[in-house]
Formats: sequence, C-alpha cells, structure tokens
Amino acid sequence: MKWYADRPPRLVWQVLADLLAVAWTWFWVKVATAVGDAVRALRAPGDGLSTAGRNLTDTFGDAAAKARDVPLVGGKLADALERGRAAGGTLTDAGQAQVTAVESTALWLTIALIAIPLAFALITWLPLRLRFARRAAVARRLRDQGRLDLLALHALNTLSLRDLAAFPGDPVEGWRRQDPEVIRALAARRLRASGVRP
Repeated sequence: MKWYADRPPRLVWQVLADLLAVAWTWFWVKVATAVGDAVRALRAPGDGLSTAGRNLTDTFGDAAAKARDVPLVGGKLADALERGRAAGGTLTDAGQAQVTAVESTALWLTIALIAIPLAFALITWLPLRLRFARRAAVARRLRDQGRLDLLALHALNTLSLRDLAAFPGDPVEGWRRQDPEVIRALAARRLRASGVRP
C-alpha cells in the first residue's frame, strides 16, 4: 500500500485530512469522557442513599442485638428492630440500583458519543484513503515494471475529454501505433492522477 502521494500539493491535502480525522476523533473522545464524568456525578444521591441504608442497617442491627438482652420484652423488641434493619437493607439496595443505573448510562453515553462520530469519520475518510492507497500502489507497481502502455490505456479510459483534447493530435491513434511519446505522456498523466511521480 502507498498511503501518501509523491507530489507535494496532494501530499499536503492528504496529511491535512489525516490530521483532521485524528483531531475529530480526539475531540469526540474528550467530549464523550467529559459527558460521562458529568453523568457519573449524578450518582452522588445513590451513594448517599446506600451509605444511609448501611448506617441504618448497622444501627438497627446493633440495637436489635442489645434489645435481646432486655428481660421479658427483649425478643419482641429485637424483632421490631430487625424490621428496621431490613428497611435499611432495602434503602441500601435502592441506592446501589441508582448508582448502577447512572454508571450504565454514563458508560453507554460515552461509547455512543465516541462510536457515532468515529463511524462517520471511518465511513467518509477511510474509504477515500484506502482507495487512494490501492490505486497508488498498483500505479507505482506498473510504473516500476515498465508497463506504461497499460497506464496509458487506463488514462485514455479515465481522463476527461478536455484533457484528451489538450493532446496534440489523437492520443488514441498514438496509443494504437505504440508511439512512445504519446504513451509516456498518457502514462505520466495517469501516474500523476494516482499520486505517483512519473
């Protein structure tokens, strides 16, 4: 694969496009992580709920353990306090569920904010870069093998009519006669169009 053109003007545009793609990706990664952090800040109430639930569970648990030592009513009092302990566990579970929901939302939002712009860049930028790399590699290989006639034939099929009309005489006829000057000129145009130095 040949990733960059030999000629400076096209090379500059390719490097700028690649830098723009990297900057685009970096920007959306930064935005996504900032949004994820902002959403994660919303987990504070859930953390507070969990902490309060644990404290409630511990307090009622300790009270129930001490209440069992009270003569006559200790068992009933401990049972009542155990219900308070269970309520603390429910509160803890509710806080954990909220924290899990916030963390999950932050994660998926971060992934979406990275994946969608990255997919856009890959759909628009990457195919163009790959197509150039393949064409340039094939054109360079044909040039190195000295197969200028094939490059000239490709130029005849792909050059605009205005470019073909700019040739002195008929380039098709020159190609048929295997005129080396016409073949070199057509091949050079095809190579330049492919980003390869003739």
